Amino acid sequence: MNARGGQHTRVARRPVHGVLLLDKPLGWSSNDILQKVKWLLRAEKAGHTGTLDPLASGVLPLCFGAATKFSQLQLDADKTYEAVMCLGIKTSTADAEGEVIETRPVAVSPEDVAQVALRFTGPISQVPPMHSALKKDGKALYEYARAGIEIDRAPRQVMIYKLNMALALDSKAQVAINLEVTCSKGTYIRTLGEDIGEALGCGAHLSALRRVGTGGYTAAQCVTLAALQAMSEEERLACLLPVSSLLPDHTVVTLDDENAARFSSGLLRRGPWPDAPQVAVYAENGQVLLGTAQVVAGELIPGRLLSPTDIEQMTQAI
Repeated sequence: MNARGGQHTRVARRPVHGVLLLDKPLGWSSNDILQKVKWLLRAEKAGHTGTLDPLASGVLPLCFGAATKFSQLQLDADKTYEAVMCLGIKTSTADAEGEVIETRPVAVSPEDVAQVALRFTGPISQVPPMHSALKKDGKALYEYARAGIEIDRAPRQVMIYKLNMALALDSKAQVAINLEVTCSKGTYIRTLGEDIGEALGCGAHLSALRRVGTGGYTAAQCVTLAALQAMSEEERLACLLPVSSLLPDHTVVTLDDENAARFSSGLLRRGPWPDAPQVAVYAENGQVLLGTAQVVAGELIPGRLLSPTDIEQMTQAI
């Protein structure tokens, strides 16, 4: 049985390399959806780039094969979300999944919303929610929360680059705020919504959450699970973006065959390159990705290297 209760027949796995941008549906955990897509692609190796809650939808980059070596870059990337905050109702989890723990009257003007938006733009401090995957003594905080145990959490600094808020009515005709936020890694949108609700004096919880961008990837590039399931195997593979799509801001260095072989063995290379902290290194006239590096004082210092097997398989696919 698979994680969603369906029967999965055993399939012959194969090497698959690249990034699939999935529009994660509601109700699925990030890991369940990863296993489903891994099965659809018959991929040997897969990983996701940071979790989206089951109650959230939107951009979830799934990494296959060689791409898994660079998935940390997406974990560290800035994110953009669209959310709906229901005002006047606080829940135990700060979203629609929790129990209602407090209700208050709502008397909020557009001017109030504009002032609070300014307060929450820029560097802010957040206390991570108990219902999160952060660990304490090897256990996730949500495990403590389910047992009714509250753990002290240290505030964390995050950055809100952009925050647009507008009063509205949600799907249940409750007074709400439509919110669009671009933020740094580690930002909890549920906590942001709850803190904004407190600042407005009425409390709030998230009733909807959608990620529309992460690290340069956008929702417009994504494929839905339903569409993916309806495709042939060849069409599914055609949805994959190259591994190099994970390295959009990296300086490009291309090596000749001799230097490429030595770099792939982990050896430093010298050349007329300016200093650069993030470098994507290629062989074969810029067609074959070898790995990442940094340049310091004319030395190309290897970082994460792809294996000879990965490189051979990716070369055959070009």
